[in-house]
Amino acid sequence: MYTLFIANKVYSSWSLRPWIMMREMELLFEEKLVTFGTGSNWENFRKFSPAGKVPCLHDSESIVWDSLAIIEYLADRHTGVWPQDPKAKIWARCAAAEMHSGFNQLRSTCPMHVGLRIRLKEVAVDLQAEIDRLNELWCEGLNRFGGPFLAGEKFTAVDAFFAPVIFRIQTYGLKMNEQASGYVKRMLALPTMQQWQTEALREKWREPGHEKSALAVGEVLEDKRMQP
Repeated sequence: MYTLFIANKVYSSWSLRPWIMMREMELLFEEKLVTFGTGSNWENFRKFSPAGKVPCLHDSESIVWDSLAIIEYLADRHTGVWPQDPKAKIWARCAAAEMHSGFNQLRSTCPMHVGLRIRLKEVAVDLQAEIDRLNELWCEGLNRFGGPFLAGEKFTAVDAFFAPVIFRIQTYGLKMNEQASGYVKRMLALPTMQQWQTEALREKWREPGHEKSALAVGEVLEDKRMQP
């Protein structure tokens, strides 16, 4: 059975990707959540991950780190990770790779924080450009492949890669166009997304660095977490 090492569900966008993919595929795995510590997590995470980062998948003697590598490892062993249609598969891989290596302004301005609702101080030009690109990319996928997911009727890896963005849109109230907003609502309604969110809101651990990063970008409207 697989073992998936992740960090706090409130903060860890990278952990969400393989977690939700494996949940959507109903793969059996043991989840091991290792909380972020203050400062560097290198030594602690190196106990299970060669890169000293999360997520990390253990499968017998195989150790797979980085969310994209984990997705590809699963795709080699299970059908349905990527779309079956060749054109949809090519598009999905490109879109997932763009998310994996890009959208840096979105990441820095809107750090992952499932528990808070925040009004941004401003939406800078660079951030708006990335929001516009999200609208364009998502609408392209929905229109080309018919929805309700980005590459067709089934949830695939490209949806997993954008799952953290869905939570960011919710947290920071980012304005999306009508079609993209519909996709956001469908994603948030998924039982797997609901499970991640529910478990995130129950976490009592607060990591000062992640909290500070979120608080620095705007005004907190609401904290939906259980109080520690």
